[in-house]
Amino acid sequence: MADPRVTSRPSGSNGIPTHVVSILRRDLPLVVLDAVIVAGVYLALLVVRFDGAVPSSYWRGFRVFIVIVLSVHLLSNASFGLYGQMWQHASVQEARRLLLAGAAAFMVVVIVGVVGDGRVVPRLVAVVGPLLALLGFGVLRFQSRLFAFHRSEAKAAEHRNERVLLYGTGEAGAAMLRDIRRDPGLGLRVVGLIDDDPRCRGLSLHGLVVLGDGQDIPRLVERLAATQVLLAIPSADSDLIRRVAARCEDADVRLRVLPSVREIVGGTVTARDIRDLSIEDLLGRQQVQTDLATVRALLSGRRVLVTGAGGSIGSEIARQVADFQPAQLLLVDHDETLLFDVAEDLPAGVPRRQVLLDVRDGARVAEAFAELAPDVVFHAAANKHVPILEQYPREAALTNVLGTANVVDAATAAHVPQLVFISTDKAIRPVSVMGASKRMAEEVVRGFTGNGTVACCVRFGNVVGSRGSVIPTFLHQIQRGGPVTVTDPRMTRYFMSIPEAVQLVLQAAALSEGGEIFTLDMGEPVNILDLAKKVIRLSGRVPDRDVPIVITGARPGERLNEEVRDPDEVLVPSAHPAISVTRANAADRPALRHAIGTLETLCSIGDDEALASYLRTEAAGQPTVSVREEELAAGRLT
Repeated sequence: MADPRVTSRPSGSNGIPTHVVSILRRDLPLVVLDAVIVAGVYLALLVVRFDGAVPSSYWRGFRVFIVIVLSVHLLSNASFGLYGQMWQHASVQEARRLLLAGAAAFMVVVIVGVVGDGRVVPRLVAVVGPLLALLGFGVLRFQSRLFAFHRSEAKAAEHRNERVLLYGTGEAGAAMLRDIRRDPGLGLRVVGLIDDDPRCRGLSLHGLVVLGDGQDIPRLVERLAATQVLLAIPSADSDLIRRVAARCEDADVRLRVLPSVREIVGGTVTARDIRDLSIEDLLGRQQVQTDLATVRALLSGRRVLVTGAGGSIGSEIARQVADFQPAQLLLVDHDETLLFDVAEDLPAGVPRRQVLLDVRDGARVAEAFAELAPDVVFHAAANKHVPILEQYPREAALTNVLGTANVVDAATAAHVPQLVFISTDKAIRPVSVMGASKRMAEEVVRGFTGNGTVACCVRFGNVVGSRGSVIPTFLHQIQRGGPVTVTDPRMTRYFMSIPEAVQLVLQAAALSEGGEIFTLDMGEPVNILDLAKKVIRLSGRVPDRDVPIVITGARPGERLNEEVRDPDEVLVPSAHPAISVTRANAADRPALRHAIGTLETLCSIGDDEALASYLRTEAAGQPTVSVREEELAAGRLT
């Protein structure tokens, strides 16, 4: 009697185990096809060897030989795992198995065929047969991959509507070419390569030849029917970008670029990162080299507070500070929506705290600083729109001057080690209320700090893309169909990108020893009329044809050309090539306190004309008391 504990595997009707039947059913077709390949290859070689007239002696030897080689090939294939594989997903590992199986069969077949001194089969059959059989096995197993590749290429060609001329054959260019070919969904097809290095001319990259340099863009665009040029040089400076943009404009072809080195630090760039040319690319300067060690020493593991954290500059300060692993980021703003947005935009894992607070409220500012105990303060909260502040000088005084005084007093009382005030080039010999208020705020920072607080001011020009700045205004006007308004065709301004300006702010903070005014190198001035035309072209339109440009005349508080330095200040180089420093004498503290008191009185009275005049006079360095006496004599103050 059988032991009931012993179970038998299910069997088919013929007694063969079911799993064996399943394997045979699965692999038998491939085994049969392999056998057909072996028989066909060796038979064809034998017939070809004798031009179709095979001697009978070789026919007799071939009958025995074919049985042997069939067994050798099939056993070798089975031994090296060529059955039971999902060949539609085969990779290099499976290809290696195929080669090993072929090599093993080759050695055995050659020995069998040659031992008989060519009497079993001709040596040609014994030597070439295994190689052709291996080729047949490979085609049989990899045909789905091969044909799938061709199908995908054909499908990709259908979707490739953009013919791309790739500019740059370095590491980034090679990566772009590979990515574009691998990703049909991009809708791109590279039709030619160009590179400015003459040594690359005529060389091939992934099957495409370098056809010329940047000067050949118009000719190659016409010859290759290219619809866009891709500048695959992340380190390209603004001079190169302008030259390429001009040639693309001549060729009437779209220019696209990769993110800059600054934008991809710590990461990699792919074809998905390709973007349209932006105005920042045309206005940008050489990449800023930041001394990361000194900045990290200032910020890492410390409590960093940013006022105006929801603004263009404040939010970028918060983002860049977050990269240096602060102990906590303290985000201060009076706008709850902007405060929420900047906190959400920070990387996960960065400790942060949102503080809804108006810097005009001195008592609340002092209370917050005492509670939060920051180590570093970046004071970026400000009103900045020149024409608006000409109409509402009280707002400039309340936020830019008195708000700054509140922050400085609170920082000093809380023994904050370091304070950085964000100023502007409009504070240099100011003609506007906004510039005058920032100049007076600089004096407050340098005159009021003490008690262990190291304070400095950082000046820079217009930042590209900040809220209310000229370029977003131009873009909004273009979207509405124009006109684009320019106040004066001679007007120029200095521009920096927001990330570049903030990098230099952080660098200046790390250099500060107290009392300095740091001035950032703002490059060359940009003509605003030329800038308007560039922005219109970047939007795919033609200036004065598709979008009109209207000259409106200078607005109140504006001047034609901003200044980069005050003639009364002596600028000296700093440890950073893009930063200059002034260490002027601080204002007399009692006189400054008196000026603040006068400003508070004027704000409470609400006489905007007297307030604007007072701000300009104070910024010009005139004695405070004489202005007050003049206003009192005029009956404006009580």
